Amino acid sequence: MGLKGEAAIVGFHELPALRKPTGKPEFIIEQWARLAAAAVADAGLSVDAVDGLITCGVAESQLFVPSTVAEYLGLQVNFAEIVDLGGASAAAMVWRAAAAIELGICQAVLCAIPANYLTPMSKKRPPDFGDALYFGASSFRFGSPQAEFEIPYGYLGQNGPYAQVAQMYAAAYGYDERAMAKIVVDQRVNANHTPGAVFKDKPITIDDVLNSPIIASPLHMLEIVMPCMGGSAVLVTNADLARKSRNRPVWIKGFGEGVPYKSPVYAKAPLQTPMTKVAASAFSMAGITPADVDMVSIYDCYTITALLTLEDAGFCEKGKGMQFVADHDLTFRGDFPMNTAGGQLGYGQAGNSGGMHHICDASRQLMGRAGQTQLADCNRAFVSGNGGVLSEQEALVLQGD
Repeated sequence: MGLKGEAAIVGFHELPALRKPTGKPEFIIEQWARLAAAAVADAGLSVDAVDGLITCGVAESQLFVPSTVAEYLGLQVNFAEIVDLGGASAAAMVWRAAAAIELGICQAVLCAIPANYLTPMSKKRPPDFGDALYFGASSFRFGSPQAEFEIPYGYLGQNGPYAQVAQMYAAAYGYDERAMAKIVVDQRVNANHTPGAVFKDKPITIDDVLNSPIIASPLHMLEIVMPCMGGSAVLVTNADLARKSRNRPVWIKGFGEGVPYKSPVYAKAPLQTPMTKVAASAFSMAGITPADVDMVSIYDCYTITALLTLEDAGFCEKGKGMQFVADHDLTFRGDFPMNTAGGQLGYGQAGNSGGMHHICDASRQLMGRAGQTQLADCNRAFVSGNGGVLSEQEALVLQGD
């Protein structure tokens, strides 16, 4: 059961990460159209071939989101879906696109996540969702478990909950803060060689990370993702169109998805993340093991997220992640290339598009288009996605043609 590996990523587009808004405000659906057109052009295919789309939410439509996007793009699609899994959405989009293609529902699916939040707003009716986001929440609605049982008691945002998980890890296995800082530093090296990265021209050292302010113990400021604006899109097609693309096809060989809860309050074992089963599913479906991949692109909103993923995906033993990081060079020059475009800690996190960054990173390497960070021999990649606080998790195994 599972994918046959007969659908491929053939084009992608990733915007530069920006800390401050520039230019004229665009509606999210306008950004969607621009990203989609760029991904199709990158593949060297005609937009007429596109007959499927997958989107996240868009600010301009709370209901009928996929049809709103299709209407704006002028596409007649056979497959349209919305995915709402936070930072895991991008990876979830890709395998859903592959599944729809392998079922014969469609031949080419656009997956896009716009993330430039400088959008035209009405002063008469500000969005209530913005009020929730201000507190790091997802819902203030009456009856929402978060609104009823978490927000009133100060369990807000992401920094505190992720720090709580890091403290639990320290109590169980010990904590090497220099190893955690090394995750940031190695990825910053990759970002320093990646056009468009928010930290392209800002190298750092382990001491820089450890001297940055503690935001929520034990997490330092530089261990926490840098919010920015941007956006990204990929085009997934069947084998016939993939062979006509100008790029080396990136076949989607395996996937896994796990969504056991929304809040870590309800996690039975927070240090045993869904990635344990998710990655095992992806590797089994692809018929390979963690040792068979040439690079990894690990969702890294926080250093603790990257560490737990390395362990639970099977790249090292449980509780030995910090030693693994200390023993290996995670840069594009190293023996364990990870997040070769900088990851979100180095490139920046443009909202949910941060998850798509990892798919673009792996696709760029497998297509042989990574420029200064290109690996000499890259044929297989592992990609992870993460939403909420380790609550929605995805894994992909990608393979070059």
